[in-house]
Amino acid sequence: MKRTKLHLLIIIALSAFLSSCKPVPENPNRPILPAPITIYPNTYQYQDLNPVSGWLYITSYVESTSRGIIVYRQSDTEFLAYDRMPPNEPDACQDDQDNTTTRLVVDFPFVVDRCNNAYYNILNGQLIVREPDMIPSFPTDGTVVYPLIQYHTTFDGSKLVISN
Repeated sequence: MKRTKLHLLIIIALSAFLSSCKPVPENPNRPILPAPITIYPNTYQYQDLNPVSGWLYITSYVESTSRGIIVYRQSDTEFLAYDRMPPNEPDACQDDQDNTTTRLVVDFPFVVDRCNNAYYNILNGQLIVREPDMIPSFPTDGTVVYPLIQYHTTFDGSKLVISN
């Protein structure tokens, strides 16, 4: 078990290092939040965000192209927010009624794109591997190039605001 955790930490560190070596072009698929989203993470409604490393899914009640947001508590005062829309091929997966589906799910410490079999680091949004069975497999085959779509967050101790 300890060896698995060590390998996981090495993969995450290597991913962060490799992703910092090459510039990533701006993602043309980025959804726009028409208005900031405000939540209160220290309340009962958002209790999954109370501990550091806590995360949850939220949806915007304002009409948007976003497919929901993954909010992750990085520290007592810092939060990360990622869109649940797959950043590389957002319309590749569809359900039985030809509706585009949300395919990003948290499998801590990863965010997994079930449609493209890509694993992302929840700590920085960077792509880790293309195929989970090939961990650690670097680089990807080139079809998955964008990191997770991240939103700006501000936290004042009680109120968290998520915006473009």
